[in-house]
Amino acid sequence: MPPAMPGCLLRHPMNTIAVVTTVGSRAEAQAMALALVERRLAACAQIDVIESFYTWDGAVQNAQEFRITFKTTDVSYPEIEAAILALHSYTLPAIHAVPLTPIYGPYAQWIAKHCAGEGL
Repeated sequence: MPPAMPGCLLRHPMNTIAVVTTVGSRAEAQAMALALVERRLAACAQIDVIESFYTWDGAVQNAQEFRITFKTTDVSYPEIEAAILALHSYTLPAIHAVPLTPIYGPYAQWIAKHCAGEGL
């Protein structure tokens, strides 16, 4: 078995979560997704193209963005947030997590296993 990796360390109780952020380009989304999965902070990441409306600098903005959803465990949230902040180009990035409940048990185990550095 490989040595324990930082990030999604197996601790109990553990909850499976999805951490979500948005970025301004596909290249930034791909680089961030790859970095967090390679570091075992997330078992997987999905990228979606979205259209966003928001207020910034006193005006309503409209832009194409790329939403990245990272599947991970709640114990790794602080490390994922720090990694996203270090890689993000936005001044104020949206970063939030939602619980994945209910969740299919074998899928939750797969997420936990990969975040613990046990699977490839």
